[in-house]
Order: sequence, then C-alpha cells, then structure tokens
Amino acid sequence: MKNARLKAIYNETFSGLKLFYRDTNLTEDIISNYKVGQIIQEKGFTDMTSMGGGISENTRYLIASAHAKDLSKFNLDSAKNGHFLLDTIAYFKVLDIQKINNKTQVFLLNIPDNSLTLLKNSTSNLEEEIIEKARKKFNDKINLPLIPELLTENWKERTKSPIGIDENGKMFFDDSKIKTEDLKRIEIDIARKTIEVNKKPWWKIW
Repeated sequence: MKNARLKAIYNETFSGLKLFYRDTNLTEDIISNYKVGQIIQEKGFTDMTSMGGGISENTRYLIASAHAKDLSKFNLDSAKNGHFLLDTIAYFKVLDIQKINNKTQVFLLNIPDNSLTLLKNSTSNLEEEIIEKARKKFNDKINLPLIPELLTENWKERTKSPIGIDENGKMFFDDSKIKTEDLKRIEIDIARKTIEVNKKPWWKIW
C-alpha cells in the first residue's frame, strides 16, 4: 500500500476525532455478537450524545467519530442533551469490549467506507492509544451521577436499539466477506505526522 493512501485514510478517520456516548439496555445474547476487530454497519441514523455522565443502562456504546453532525445548531432540545448524529449506512470497527460488574462498554471507531479492506485485519498504535483512553473513560464514568437530560423518554426511544444488529441478534453486515489487505500492523509515525486538530495532535484533545 502506498503511504499516500494510508495517510489519507488515517487522516479521514482520526483527524478531528471526538468521543460520543449512547446508553441502552441489551441482552447478553445481543452483546455477545460483538467481537473485537469486527467491522459493523448501522443502516439507520446513529443518535448519540457528547455528554459523558454516568452509565444509565447496562450497555454503553462509546463512539469515536470525526464526522458526527452537531444538531444543537438547529434545535434547542438537541443543545440540552448534546445531540449528535451520524448518517445512515455508517461503518464502525469494534475496538474494545470492557465489562465492569453488570455494565458493558462497546468501543466503536467510526470509519470511512473506503477503509474496510485496510482496517479489517490490521491494528495500529493509534488504535491502541485510544483504546487505553477509552478504558480509562469507562472506569472514570461508571459511578458518576446520571445526566437528567439523557433520561427522558424521547432520548431513550432514540437510543434504545443496538448498533449494527437487529433485535434478534442478526448483524446487518457480514464482515467475513471483506477482502483484506496484506497489512497486519501500521506504525503510528506514518500517520501521526499528518493528523492534527486545530494545529494540535488529536491525541491531546481527549
């Protein structure tokens, strides 16, 4: 793979990366369908919040994305609950699954659709760094107070569905059909030099 394409994909994925939260109740059967390294596809819109308080349900999706739309610019209610949205047919890589007592965190990286063959069977120091930060977020927030704006019936209705899977446990996307590239590990120095957020490296914004 040429470095130019690699840098372009990593820049699109990681430049401007921010964390978002989505809590819901899932059965253990649904949760067990997620595997680290898996590529999933969500067919519908993905509603999530920038407000990271305590975990209100048994499962938290922690979503890292550089492409979420801030709906607070258009709606006062969205400003109250930190509402962000990803468009339909969004792809994610499952980076990590962590469980503490009866709470599970599924860490998803929102990835562009032109990166599937690259990211399916490869890992990078970039991913390892944000996984470490995500685990710390989970530990830090698991016992925090809940945010009232995220406990409304309207918000719960928006976020009750699992991501990338139907309520019967069937994945929307079969990632076993992805033709993978012959690249198992990507060193961070290839991409880090080109990834900046407001002239600050992305890894300093979390």
